[in-house]
Amino acid sequence: MRFGHIAGDRMLDLVNTVGWRLGGRERIEHLRTFSDVVDWCVESDLVSEEEAVALRDLAGRDDARAERERRQVVEARERAYAALFEDDPAAAAGLADMYRAAIAAADLVRVGDRWQWRDRETDLRLPRDRIVRGLVALSQRADLDRLHQCEDVKCGWVYLDTSPRRNRRWCNTKDCGDRNRARAYYARQKAKSPRP
Repeated sequence: MRFGHIAGDRMLDLVNTVGWRLGGRERIEHLRTFSDVVDWCVESDLVSEEEAVALRDLAGRDDARAERERRQVVEARERAYAALFEDDPAAAAGLADMYRAAIAAADLVRVGDRWQWRDRETDLRLPRDRIVRGLVALSQRADLDRLHQCEDVKCGWVYLDTSPRRNRRWCNTKDCGDRNRARAYYARQKAKSPRP
């Protein structure tokens, strides 16, 4: 898999498609092309392999529109982040506007024992619409009190803390956790060493 899937919700994994979110100039955008968006959607079971082939074909025929759709996905991701982690009402309102457009392009249909959105056509807006519907569903989860952001000063990745004591501090203990524990250890050792 190309993308991290550590957050406990695939829409939070979308928020994590930015490396070093809080790192200023070190920040890395992982959704650099429309194809990256499609890859993320396939990994996250938002689009099928068959839909992905069709989307890549459509993108190849209209690069400019594919790029606009990629930017819209990034905008939706950033609005969700701002609403959830910065309590930004303007970002929430913008996401709600995107949601209204996303549901206008789909029908609510019964599949088995549940209801779900079915897009009327496969076009370049399909990933964005499914992502926006997913982001709004995320915002309505009952367990958002478990929402947490990695305590690394630059990382900024987010996740649902499902640990029994709700004391998870790092997005990944092998990465940010080990790096920060090592940093703290060296700082303690330096503080203990006598000054010349």
